[in-house]
Amino acid sequence: MSPLTGVLSEAWDLYRRFASHFLLIAFVIYVITALLVALLSLAGVVGAILGAILSFAATYVVQASLIKAVQDVRDGHVDLDLSETVRAAGPYILPVIGAAILATIGIAIGFFLLIVPGLILLTYWCLIVPFIVVAGAGVFESFGNSMQTVRGYAWRVFGTIVLVFLILIAFAIVLGFVLIVLPLWLRSFVNDVVTGTLVAPFLALVATLIYYRLTAAHAGQPYVPTGPAGAPVWEPPYPAAARGPADVPGPPPAGPPPPGAAALRPPAAGPAAPGPAAPGPAQPDPAPGPAEPGPAGPRPATPPDSGPGTPPPPGTP
Repeated sequence: MSPLTGVLSEAWDLYRRFASHFLLIAFVIYVITALLVALLSLAGVVGAILGAILSFAATYVVQASLIKAVQDVRDGHVDLDLSETVRAAGPYILPVIGAAILATIGIAIGFFLLIVPGLILLTYWCLIVPFIVVAGAGVFESFGNSMQTVRGYAWRVFGTIVLVFLILIAFAIVLGFVLIVLPLWLRSFVNDVVTGTLVAPFLALVATLIYYRLTAAHAGQPYVPTGPAGAPVWEPPYPAAARGPADVPGPPPAGPPPPGAAALRPPAAGPAAPGPAAPGPAQPDPAPGPAEPGPAGPRPATPPDSGPGTPPPPGTP
């Protein structure tokens, strides 16, 4: 079974369970951005340019914050509120913007070249933002990590992206009919806020769940969908390109050293204090030979020889 089977249903389930949390994050950021852009538009051309830059940056603030929120709720409950979520996503906003600019340029060039290269890049680079926000990867590292993770599942990922865009097109058509009664200027404002608030959380959910499912598949780990509050979930190792056990120095192996290892040790500095001998290979005892002449050790005392000149002990008849 493909690791992406059921990803849209899981995304929708999480969307419904934590809708108030996700929608609050997106709504607050989009409303503040829209008000600032409206004020900047009063400053003429310069204000309009600044407003466009602000809107562009706000899009990725929402993305980074929502992906951090999805990471937070995977254990079944919300641990970070709105301000904490935005602060947690803050360090990743500039890398996300830089990566998004590079990806947009590359995908636009790909679409210019007969469309197909652009679709290929869109598929292989769809996990750039989750790798930056969740795994802490760098801008250029995220491109390589995304391509390696999608490799082997590209058609499944592409099919998921197509389904998501079809859902978004249907939603935009329905919303357009609902807002057609509003004046044009108000319709544009409401459409931007409502579309961004309702759609951005679902896009963040799909991208983040694809990231978790594919990293689990590449690691050979079973993917556990988000369950009740407190349910255990698997997290990929961070950073993504973590060193394996063979790359990490560890303690020397236990046991006696191999023969000849003592000869390779550097001499100790200064006279060593006497102590127990270090464990090592047993050396063969020398073969016994003839005793060398020399002073013998103490022998047990023997009674004196009673010779002609030796007086007998007292009491002897």
